[in-house]
Amino acid sequence: MKALITGGSRGIGKATAKLFVDHGYEVLLPSRQELDLLEPDSVDRFVNRLSVEGIDTIVNNAGINEINLLEDVPDSQLEQMLMTDLVSPIRLLRGLIPQLRKSPAGRIVNIGSIWAVVSKEGRSIYSAAKNGLHGITNALAIELSDAGILVNTVCPGFTLTELTQKNYTPAQIEQLNCRIPLGRMAEPWEIAKVIYFLGSAENTYLTGQKIVIDGGYTIQ
Repeated sequence: MKALITGGSRGIGKATAKLFVDHGYEVLLPSRQELDLLEPDSVDRFVNRLSVEGIDTIVNNAGINEINLLEDVPDSQLEQMLMTDLVSPIRLLRGLIPQLRKSPAGRIVNIGSIWAVVSKEGRSIYSAAKNGLHGITNALAIELSDAGILVNTVCPGFTLTELTQKNYTPAQIEQLNCRIPLGRMAEPWEIAKVIYFLGSAENTYLTGQKIVIDGGYTIQ
């Protein structure tokens, strides 16, 4: 079995890749040189290569989140975020669905965000992209049901990744922890366990769902 995971070099993607490897999957973790989500030609070349190799699981994990009020978002930022977070994942799926149909256990997991469930200032483009990605999940869950392909979205909340620890001071992390009912951020492996289940043959019936993993943050 073969799994493609974008953005798999760190954080949730890295933890997810480890789980798939531990369960015997061959895991593809394309570098920026192999798959540049900002370049349609790069996406097309990558899809063409995989059309020969085949694929069983796709995890659309790569993404960028630039925080800015909508009125201040320049065209360059708008285009980069929508291309990385929405358009290129759609292009990947469009190109690889024929291969997924050949798999005995085709699975797609789109990585959303709590900002596709709730939102706050500065997240307009990111929220739009992640909501759009879940729209793709819903449609594909129906379109691909005849082939037994299961499609779901995972929406992580605050997660203690390397990037989180780089961007926030320990005091700021503690302040965020106080806003989460369980009193702490998620560990990357906790998110990865759900992604692995949904993206593997262990999942036999769950499809078309938006699954939020946030320690209760969005239910407040």
